[in-house]
Amino acid sequence: MNSTLPLRHILLAVAVVAVWGTNFVVIRVALDHLPPFLFGALRFTLACLPGIFLVRKPEVRWRSLAAYGLLIGSGQFGLLYYAMRADISPGLASLVLQTQVFFTIGLALLIAKERVRSYQVAGLVLAALGIATIALHTGGSTTPFGLFLALTAALSWACGNIVAKQSGVRSMLPFVIWASLFSAPPLFALSFAFEGWDAIRAGIANADVGTWATVVWQTVGNTLFGYAAWGFLLSRYPAASVTPMALLVPIFGMAASTFWLGEPLPAWKLAAAALVIGGLALGMLAGRWQDRRLLARAAQAAPPPGSSA
Repeated sequence: MNSTLPLRHILLAVAVVAVWGTNFVVIRVALDHLPPFLFGALRFTLACLPGIFLVRKPEVRWRSLAAYGLLIGSGQFGLLYYAMRADISPGLASLVLQTQVFFTIGLALLIAKERVRSYQVAGLVLAALGIATIALHTGGSTTPFGLFLALTAALSWACGNIVAKQSGVRSMLPFVIWASLFSAPPLFALSFAFEGWDAIRAGIANADVGTWATVVWQTVGNTLFGYAAWGFLLSRYPAASVTPMALLVPIFGMAASTFWLGEPLPAWKLAAAALVIGGLALGMLAGRWQDRRLLARAAQAAPPPGSSA
């Protein structure tokens, strides 16, 4: 498997993370008209319909689809949308949600009973300092409750990652489409229970063309294009060559929120971003760099071909 991405595939990876990063601004625009749980329900309804009639069900258990749909639908996006309604800014939401990397690593280590490596601890400490910086500056566009919801959404995302990995799924796009069957109904139930019929009716009545475009973009751009393109890259190149590109998501998210919504970028926010992204980079890249060094040393120590031991 070739580890070097050609320019066209580098641009494709950048396009995916740009969509995922700027998507937080799209979410914020939609929430001006639609209640958060209703917005999520509509998004996942479009993700599974008509997709399930066009894409074959993946060869995984129904319980894996149900668990993933609940964790990603109600857990990740339901909580994220609710938090972004008034309790966390889009830029910071895009940053905090990336802590799912550490939650995923922690859950994987817990399940596999593996030893925690020093660089993982160092990366976690850096990211935790970044989150603490955000917590010390809550108020205004970000509240402690919003930060808590965003972190819980990241944990739900991490749990969904573990479910997907243990399911043995080979292609994420059909998996996401079919799992959305289990995302939409709970979100509709939450919308009726907590937002009420009056809010639902008012949200749909006040939604304009731009609002519906954001719902479609959530489905087509963020879900279908994003997962299909990312899965295409992962199927052709080592994960070590592709996944570090995800570090650009909060950069695109914070830049887009500043450009389109006027979200300020004071020094403390830039420092928090540097700490979180630095911690993510350390957690994602240090192990691979360490493994390459060990392989290089082993290759140097090995006797040349044809020589006697």
